[in-house]
Amino acid sequence: MKKSLVFRGAATALATPFLENGIDYIALAKMIDFQLSKGIDALVICGTTGESATLDEAEKKELIDFAVRQVRHRVPVIAGTGGNDTRRACRMSEYAASVGADALLVVTPYYNKCTQRGLVSYYNDVAAASGIPFIAYSVPARTGMRIEPETAARIAENPLACGLKDAGESIADTARTISLCGDALPVYSGNDDRILPVLSLGGKGVISVMSNIIPFEVKRLCATFFDGDHDHAAELQTNLIPLCDALRCEVNPIPIKAALAEMGLCKNILRAPLAALSPENRDMLMTVISRLE
Repeated sequence: MKKSLVFRGAATALATPFLENGIDYIALAKMIDFQLSKGIDALVICGTTGESATLDEAEKKELIDFAVRQVRHRVPVIAGTGGNDTRRACRMSEYAASVGADALLVVTPYYNKCTQRGLVSYYNDVAAASGIPFIAYSVPARTGMRIEPETAARIAENPLACGLKDAGESIADTARTISLCGDALPVYSGNDDRILPVLSLGGKGVISVMSNIIPFEVKRLCATFFDGDHDHAAELQTNLIPLCDALRCEVNPIPIKAALAEMGLCKNILRAPLAALSPENRDMLMTVISRLE
């Protein structure tokens, strides 16, 4: 079953800008407008990069509503609504749909790890609650569990299953998932250093962290591949590897938040237990970024 794409190309997993006592909506508007001015293909709000684990339910609702109103249908807005409580995930997904989110990004449950059979039920419940397309999100380094390729094929049977964000460690699993699912579950890279490998296997794009600061370059990498210039796409991916590595020097979103602050797009405020980037890593990151210019 061929599914309509939520987006093709590059989506940014937006960081959440904070003030000392809440969310900085002036900065968020600036960040969204920056992304749109650079031609990004879609935006994700309340994802892992957005520090969703430390956002309460009211904050998530405000963020999703604000993003939808700020974007004004110029690109798809994808709301992160997953979690380790199916009831809460369903409530958040229903709310996101009610305020006009175009799709959902639904991470696998974490800590209270379910079975692969439980995963299928989880995604079916979220889909039934929201009635809008969802992208399943497999990120075992964060959650301790992954969506097996065979499970992805079962999730793909849901007509609202319109993507898989694959942030796993095995490119072989990615290949098997794409082989099993075909057009029934479009696959997006969840790792910036694997954009081109996933595209070359038939992936449809990336949900990116580094596009917070270089949205045009990430979009260009995808567009260059889709245009058939694979050698140039390989060059673009290779040139971005130092930045990919630098953005992993401490846990995401610590480095990307420091870079956004350096650009004047938000304050370098993270929610505990995350701490600001160390001075030595900050210097290294800024050196890598300066070499891209």
